[in-house]
Amino acid sequence: MSPVMGHHDVLVLGGGVAGCVLAARLSEDPARTVCLVEAGPDHGADPDTWPRSLRDAHALPRDHMWERGVAVHRLRARVLGGSSCVNGCWHTWGSAADHTEWTRAGGPRWSAAAMAPYRERAVTAMRLRPVPEREFSVWARAALAGARELGYADVDMGAPGSPGCGTPLLNALDGLRWNAAFGYLGPARTRANLTVLGEATADRLVLDGGRVVGAEVIRDGRRETLTADTYVLACGTFGSPGLLLRSGIGPADELRARGLRAEVDLPGVGANLSDQPGVFVPLAPTPDLNAALAAREKEGELYVSRMLIRAASTHCPTDGWDLHILPSAGDPLFGSLPPGEYEAGISAFLMKPASRGRVRLHSADPAEPLDIDPGFLTDPDGRDAAVLREGLEIVERLAATSALAPLAGAASGAPASELTDAELRARLGTYWHPVGTCAMGPAADPLAVTDGTGRVHGVPNLCVADASVLPSAPAANTQLPVLAAAELLADVLKEAAR
Repeated sequence: MSPVMGHHDVLVLGGGVAGCVLAARLSEDPARTVCLVEAGPDHGADPDTWPRSLRDAHALPRDHMWERGVAVHRLRARVLGGSSCVNGCWHTWGSAADHTEWTRAGGPRWSAAAMAPYRERAVTAMRLRPVPEREFSVWARAALAGARELGYADVDMGAPGSPGCGTPLLNALDGLRWNAAFGYLGPARTRANLTVLGEATADRLVLDGGRVVGAEVIRDGRRETLTADTYVLACGTFGSPGLLLRSGIGPADELRARGLRAEVDLPGVGANLSDQPGVFVPLAPTPDLNAALAAREKEGELYVSRMLIRAASTHCPTDGWDLHILPSAGDPLFGSLPPGEYEAGISAFLMKPASRGRVRLHSADPAEPLDIDPGFLTDPDGRDAAVLREGLEIVERLAATSALAPLAGAASGAPASELTDAELRARLGTYWHPVGTCAMGPAADPLAVTDGTGRVHGVPNLCVADASVLPSAPAANTQLPVLAAAELLADVLKEAAR
């Protein structure tokens, strides 16, 4: 590794999923020096040196987070590898409508055809694999049979296609969670031109004459300034707008109200937050299901879920889908149950929300939590709530199929599809897939923060290259699309340097 001090060609701030991709790809040229800065720990190149909680592909660890005890929609990983270290190991791909929205904002490089090679690169690097049915629990096998009973055809969840049922691609290898730090940084760590700096919090960018001339980071309680020719933010949908705002890049009036100097007036920074809300419908597992799940857990193979349905509501454009129906059974994500008892249920997730939220600063202190409002179900015409109710109707039909009904009975209470608006909001959870807070778009768009190459409007040597640049949520779990987007933007940065 090169020394930390000194000037670098590229400084990547944020070592999550996108940051790992960028650092690995940009350092492929030995003449380009790259420094990757991550606020959380770097547990090393050898998976055996990582905490057991992060290695276990069956778990959803919560011991490497930015904040504790916050609303679930705010959870975000603080560790090299980011969300790939703590999420459900799921990878799915979206619909053609996603690319229509993205090419309108960012140009032809965001088309389905142009992004396909980047998707395949990510599949290879992350060692993604489909889940064979022989690995299914009794519940997952019955859920897939129930989906087929409802008329859903089998589809490849890791590629473009149509509504249907199937299994996600997993970055799980014999129980090991193969995260982005392993898949991308692992092969790159021996390069002399790559520096990986862990436990260093990016505080703010220093601007002079409309360009970034340094990045202030805090490590070991001390403030240091790192310099580079090009600065790339990969702090995620919450962290990247937070860093821009602390640097004086964002809505000028809002910045002044926080006592910050407005360096670049960009009203879209922190706006346009799009996340995928959902509702979990609990069911009552039978003794037979509890026994089957206990046996599966004893074998160390109890994943929360192995299959899903992508479904289209009556509000969805032709050939697309706007719902994920996710049956799950196992240990509850939150809380606990007595030994030998498990949670079972089915969730409906809204994949293409019209509602938008916002990320703001409480203060300019990077240690202070961000002010995050997901804006769930706030669209003025009520479409999001209507789509979600249609999803809950599908949940109820699936639970009543001859395949699933014998394993779990209906829980007490009124049908979920009959919830009032207030009851629906009270039951909302999240799929943890926020995007859009540094959305790409033409400079004439008042809410656009970056162009189609990730360049921040008005700051020529500053880029954003993570989920925050996507102007709308994909009809998919976001990890695979974000991996592909980071691959794409890494190639753009390489071309610009030639």
